[in-house]
Amino acid sequence: MNMNSYDVINEAGAVPIKLWTRGVPLEDEARRQLINIARLPFVHRWIAVMPDVHLGKGATVGSVVPTVGAIVPAAVGVDIGCGMMAARTTLTGDDLPDHLGEIRAAIEKAVPHGRTVGTRDKGAWANPPEATVAGWKTLHDDFSKITARHPKLSRTNNLNHLGTLGTGNHFVEVCLDEENRVWFMLHSGSRGVGNAIGSHFIERAKQDMRRWMINLPDQDLAYLPEGSDYYADYVFAVDWAQRYARMNRQIMMQHVVDAVRKVITKPFDAQAEAVNCHHNYVNREHHFGKDVLVTRKGAVSARKGEMGIIPGSMGAKSFIVRGLGNAESFHSCSHGAGRVMSRTEARKRISVEDHAKATAHVECRKDADVVDESPAAYKSIEAVMEAQRDLVEIVHTLRQVVCVKG
Repeated sequence: MNMNSYDVINEAGAVPIKLWTRGVPLEDEARRQLINIARLPFVHRWIAVMPDVHLGKGATVGSVVPTVGAIVPAAVGVDIGCGMMAARTTLTGDDLPDHLGEIRAAIEKAVPHGRTVGTRDKGAWANPPEATVAGWKTLHDDFSKITARHPKLSRTNNLNHLGTLGTGNHFVEVCLDEENRVWFMLHSGSRGVGNAIGSHFIERAKQDMRRWMINLPDQDLAYLPEGSDYYADYVFAVDWAQRYARMNRQIMMQHVVDAVRKVITKPFDAQAEAVNCHHNYVNREHHFGKDVLVTRKGAVSARKGEMGIIPGSMGAKSFIVRGLGNAESFHSCSHGAGRVMSRTEARKRISVEDHAKATAHVECRKDADVVDESPAAYKSIEAVMEAQRDLVEIVHTLRQVVCVKG
């Protein structure tokens, strides 16, 4: 009998796959995708799988893949540096206005979000504000080094996306914790420029695989060996995109704070506790005797004492957590609840009425364009947290009262 807190998949020609998935579903397609990744020759020791696991493009969402001597750009994906930021304020729920629509409207006005409509990109700055311009100055020189070698990346929407939200599962929320204290929380990444960097190097890796006639079980597992033409370029560019993503969240958070201060005149501090963490990224770390590149696709670093954020879906709980430093998971935990329905399936199965009922306690959009983000499209966050009790401990439990989505 396996007395560990995880289960193990052992397949011929593959490293072990350790899964913290007890009590949560694991799709057959995700299982097959994990086995494909585990057969790559440069994976170090094993793959760790988080309880929010589900099928992804290239690599499985909710996977932790340590590698030596090579990197898989699609395992990071195109939303490089995507992650969370949360900040506790000195406000309480009693300080919020009776009509939370005022706060939602103020945040929507302060933070560009949404899809392109006609010739107008709602999700970008028309005239970047001072914080964006100042932030871009700290990123510009290294971006110029990237574009000097890869000129097409200079045409990305970079400056005008810094401090903006985007679409899909990205959000800004106002939450209350177990003591009725107000938190601001947001989820976003490296936006258009990160997407361009990821897409560019995924294609470069595929070209190398074809040139070297390397057969892979999935072409999205194309990799860049250390010392090859694009390896160093990609590692430098992905690190830059992660810095961009972190700054993107910091700038947005300041704009959220400023927006709420226009609605709530009572003075408040918004940095009583603050956490800013990636969950789609690469990091140089040391595990089991080796210096490795750890790719976390939909996973958060959870070293002992390290703070992290695990959000639920719209209408569900979210958690501020502290890492327990579990070496078997390469010091990692889940990044959220994880989807149980594709976006297409969710739009077919979840009605606007269902969505409105599930989010009745939240001031948020309740229209057809967001039903794919409704709670029913996601796993139970409670089951996900139970499955990773040996990875993190819960510090705060948050419930949304306002949610802004693109």
